[in-house]
Amino acid sequence: MPCRTMLNCVGGRDAPLCPARGACFNGAAMIKALFKAFAQLSDPRLRGVVLFGIFGAAAAYVALVALAWWAVSHVHWFQAAWANTASDVVVTLLALLLPLPFFPALATSVASVRLETVAEAVDRLHYPGDGPARPQGWTELLVVSLRFLAATVVVNLISLPFYVMFMVSGLTIPVAVLVNGYLLGREYFEVVAFRRMAPEEARRLFRAHRGRWWVAGAIIYVVFSVPVLNLAGPVIATAFMLHLLRILQPHDEPL
Repeated sequence: MPCRTMLNCVGGRDAPLCPARGACFNGAAMIKALFKAFAQLSDPRLRGVVLFGIFGAAAAYVALVALAWWAVSHVHWFQAAWANTASDVVVTLLALLLPLPFFPALATSVASVRLETVAEAVDRLHYPGDGPARPQGWTELLVVSLRFLAATVVVNLISLPFYVMFMVSGLTIPVAVLVNGYLLGREYFEVVAFRRMAPEEARRLFRAHRGRWWVAGAIIYVVFSVPVLNLAGPVIATAFMLHLLRILQPHDEPL
């Protein structure tokens, strides 16, 4: 039975009116979930995670520059003075400029260690009736991480010939969106789903709606591709996916 209203699809008192909750997992619900994720960026807890990533990346950058400066001051690569001066300039410039394109990626990686804070903040604001998240042991976290790493390697190896094939035709962007959409969709789904259900149950849910999670991952990939906005990418992705997961799970969201 289709949902009668969007309210039915996103929870609240009318949630029981939508027994076939998979029908609620549609484009309109994705847009609403994305807007809710953006709207909560003003939450101090979410801003704190973003700033944590930025300052962590900045600290790593400063440490790299300091290491390069130490190398320039204490290591002499050549006997000729002019050659040493030239090498010092090259090393300094590389230390200053080379990490800059990778700064957003480093910032998001640092912020990712605090995604549970993001999920807790979203739960507290939108789903206060939910109980505490399911405790996850180190073994489970390690297995999940290794599985995702293996999936990333396999998917990228399979897609490599397509990257090469489409490089000359300019279609590498669609291929990148497809590949990274799947990987990001799976990664952030697991981040939020494993908090509430056992891994095997979560994987069944992912398989049942794989195409939709794939589209959600493609949206996350676009967010990660926008300069400056990508600094908040992990925060937005976690909140976005948590809202989508709640579409398929009964909850009592305040109206």
